Amino acid sequence: MSLTACNAACTSARTPTSTAASTPTSTPASSATSIPASSATSTPASVPARIRIAITTGEPAGIGPELCGALVPYHDTKQLLAALKARVAPLQLTADTVLPELELVLIGDYDLLQARMALYGAHAPLPIFDPHQPAPISILPQQLRAPAQAGKMNPDNAAYVKDVLDCALRGCNDGTFAAMVTAPISKSIMIEGGLEHFTGHTEYLQEYAHAPEVVMVLGCDQMNVALVTTHLPLSAVPAAITPAKLSAIVRVLQHDLHHKFGFENPKIYVCGLNPHAGEDGTLGREELDVIIPTLEQLRAQEHMNLVGPLPADTIFQAKYLQEAAAILAMYHDQGLPVLKYAGFETGYNTTLGLPFIRTSVDHGTALDLAGTGTADPRSLINAVSLALYQALHQSLRNPTVRNQAVTR
Repeated sequence: MSLTACNAACTSARTPTSTAASTPTSTPASSATSIPASSATSTPASVPARIRIAITTGEPAGIGPELCGALVPYHDTKQLLAALKARVAPLQLTADTVLPELELVLIGDYDLLQARMALYGAHAPLPIFDPHQPAPISILPQQLRAPAQAGKMNPDNAAYVKDVLDCALRGCNDGTFAAMVTAPISKSIMIEGGLEHFTGHTEYLQEYAHAPEVVMVLGCDQMNVALVTTHLPLSAVPAAITPAKLSAIVRVLQHDLHHKFGFENPKIYVCGLNPHAGEDGTLGREELDVIIPTLEQLRAQEHMNLVGPLPADTIFQAKYLQEAAAILAMYHDQGLPVLKYAGFETGYNTTLGLPFIRTSVDHGTALDLAGTGTADPRSLINAVSLALYQALHQSLRNPTVRNQAVTR
């Protein structure tokens, strides 16, 4: 399907969804990690009849296309929600709640997907996406720019990977899709293929959405870990942590932990930057000069539920994790090694601060496993489950609000 055809398909249907609309009030924080079938304390709002999720199938030489084969059995909303392993609050469901039907739309080259998905037992041909003829799982075709070989990336397909992303973004923007889930790509091959300013999914989506600030959050069933800085050299981290930057990150995190993770008054535990959180300035002054004053101001003026800064070597204790909606780490390798040790196989990635829902796997293209059918699909399954949870949660909170349109 051409980009023109993709545009036509994406604009010929609309899936009701919602987005964050207000600042939460201070109410007791939830520490739930599962989704009971009936856990409401009040009657929830009505839910949409259907939730349609776009899945971008990623680098064609990587494991993304074949992992989609593992999604075929998950064609039921209740089944996919039951598979979720995430640090979220319970959905507000009652015995009378009728769950929406689920549609998974795989975006990528049709022949490539059918061939690779067969490695996971998905041999039956899938229908081409038609918004007027819903199917539990379908393919919205985008054509490869060059032949794809498992395990060997071709820079000529960088434009194809971008086409796939752009198709999903248009669908999220116009309401065709309630959420998007991204399989892994290679930043280096995108740059080699002519997209010299491409620095990753997160930055690309932020630029598309004109989002002033986004927050990278990775998680598993035990914890959510958010980052103040992401892909920076360690030497550049201290200068990047300013009062304005830290305040903006905390605001986005607090807002979306409520609106996308369901926590009424999310409790955020904040790491210090230096060993022992600076130890009163003897091991660095960033805590005294930036982090502590910023957190105190957010607590006093915006009534945020913030704890810290605490030393990063002790903040990941069970007594803190059971209370925390999220841990906020100052830099990439401060928080993510702990998270990936605890839940790499089922970990998820999500971008907060966007006007639409985006989740992803927590791993890369795994070229050494591509084409073997041996890569673990649980992270992708969990990412899709989380996208469904977030879309359903938002519709329960405010069913009249859809994805916020982005003017292009």
